[in-house]
Amino acid sequence: MALSTRVGLYNTAMVVALENVGSSRGIRIPESLIEQCGLGESVDLKVVNGDLVITTCRNPREGWDAAFERAGSSATDQLLLEGLSPNRFDHEEWEW
Repeated sequence: MALSTRVGLYNTAMVVALENVGSSRGIRIPESLIEQCGLGESVDLKVVNGDLVITTCRNPREGWDAAFERAGSSATDQLLLEGLSPNRFDHEEWEW
């Protein structure tokens, strides 16, 4: 199994052995690759086109603050549901 990471214009690739870990199999990732990739205490694993892809864990809402700032103030936004009369769902099914 080859483990590959992209750093700048250079690719670092090496072959590592799959090791028995209880009833599973695992790999040891060399410290140099961990540093190059900026891996933390946990990683995301996924399969893409039959390849195992290991990526850094990211906050699911990473970048939202900056996106909200770029969107600007909501002070002049039109409220689309403002002024609508309650319907049957509102009276019979909605629970607070």
